Amino acid sequence: MASTRRKSRFPISLYATPHAAHQDVFYTVPRAGHLVGGADHHIQRDHFPGHELLLCLKGLGYVRVHGRRHPVQAGDFAWINCHHAHEHGAEKADPWEVLWVRIEGPGLARMCSILSVRSLPVFSGMKRKVAERLYREIFGLMQQDTPDSPPRIHAAVARLIALAFIARQSQAGSPEQEIPAVLGKAVQHMKLFYFERHTVEALAGRAGMSASHFSRLFKGAFGTSPIDWLRRERISQAKRRLVETTDAIKEIAEQVGYRDRFFFSKDFRKLTGHAPREFRQREQSKRR
Repeated sequence: MASTRRKSRFPISLYATPHAAHQDVFYTVPRAGHLVGGADHHIQRDHFPGHELLLCLKGLGYVRVHGRRHPVQAGDFAWINCHHAHEHGAEKADPWEVLWVRIEGPGLARMCSILSVRSLPVFSGMKRKVAERLYREIFGLMQQDTPDSPPRIHAAVARLIALAFIARQSQAGSPEQEIPAVLGKAVQHMKLFYFERHTVEALAGRAGMSASHFSRLFKGAFGTSPIDWLRRERISQAKRRLVETTDAIKEIAEQVGYRDRFFFSKDFRKLTGHAPREFRQREQSKRR
């Protein structure tokens, strides 16, 4: 009966205000802590800034997103995209104890899509001891608040996401990527015919909706616009050709849908950090 009467407490409760200059390039942590949950622990919101990452140390809890309730037990990791309606809390019979961080940063919506967070917010098989050390590292860095704390926090969060990625890949029944059914035809068409010219209007037509509605839905699912997604797909295809073939860079640009070699090179450098020729030389040297 003691567990049903226990009140929640926070042995660690941390706040931070990330520098505006860091928010576009780093993962930042405005809030974090250690919760020893009680029967009273319950949070329900329509929406909230950021993404909450929870590691369950003991006991039982749950996460509810998009109308589905997902149980959480000791050793599980949960990812909550707070931009959508969500609920989570402790099971009264055996309230959970969790470490948690609320993160913000670039590419998180896209990562949610890759990891199927919408349908599978709970990750089993996480390397618990490694994950716990990363949470503790983040807590320490937030408390130190030194000039090198922001990049070190970014690196720790990135490693935590990497652990989630590895756990999800080994998790039975995990889909490769969650794509809303209504976008399926348009995405499949871009994957197959990335080298062709596409407009948002034509892609929206395949999905049976207006261009503006299609763009909003696409960005919500992938974290970027349809044309930017296509651009990244083209560069991904170009990287493979640069490594696997001896085709001239101008030919590769045309093969993946660029009519202008110089625009292709500019795009390639922007997305990879290297000119096409440099990328080819570097990757081929690794194979020798």
